[in-house]
Amino acid sequence: MRDISDEERAERRQYTLGLILSIVLTAASFGIVILDVLPRGWVIPAIIVLALAQIVVHLRIFLHIDLTRQKREDLQLLLFTLLLLGIMAFGTLWILANLADRM
Repeated sequence: MRDISDEERAERRQYTLGLILSIVLTAASFGIVILDVLPRGWVIPAIIVLALAQIVVHLRIFLHIDLTRQKREDLQLLLFTLLLLGIMAFGTLWILANLADRM
């Protein structure tokens, strides 16, 4: 049987932690809605906060993107992708609103 090195063990532990955090954050989002534990005005902000936390978990644990100097290019690529997606989404909404005004 193969011995697992300390590095592999730490990596598996980190992935397991990421999986558990993702499940907990997802379950918390569903729980807020299903169990109706928050007032109606606080549901959407709470889900947004939990979604942002889950994005951070995925970026840090699964994609290994952090703020260190070595990973800066990955972060810049991700931010550029988000910029392009934002431009596409905003442009689509702008065109659809313009078409709705013309009808």
